[in-house]
Amino acid sequence: MALRGGTRFAVRCEDVFPAGCALVPESLGEVEDYDEKTGRRSPAKDKLTGQRVWQVRVMDLDPELGKRSRETTVKISADYRPVPPTGGLFEAVEFDGMTVTPYVGNNGRMAYSLRATGMRAPAGVATKAAQ
Repeated sequence: MALRGGTRFAVRCEDVFPAGCALVPESLGEVEDYDEKTGRRSPAKDKLTGQRVWQVRVMDLDPELGKRSRETTVKISADYRPVPPTGGLFEAVEFDGMTVTPYVGNNGRMAYSLRATGMRAPAGVATKAAQ
């Protein structure tokens, strides 16, 4: 079986972040494409859906990571700016419609990018807030 570059594989949020994840404050922003010929920036568009692309930094809450980097970026394809759930600093989130795209980085090592179609408060947090 041959895979084309940029193949996205569907994953569940709980498989990527088994201990959950939390938003890094003030990290939600729009991704921009840069045109080297003109020197202009424009809003990035998802190559598969044509939707605008946003990105947010999150902290992986897995205690088994030890001293390794816990911060990663998730790109969200959506027509409008996603709205984080309210909560506070480093609020817990879950992502809907997650995919992972593996690739070989510039250093020759395997890497991956994470994408989603939306974000929300985790189910347990939403239940507690309703009580």
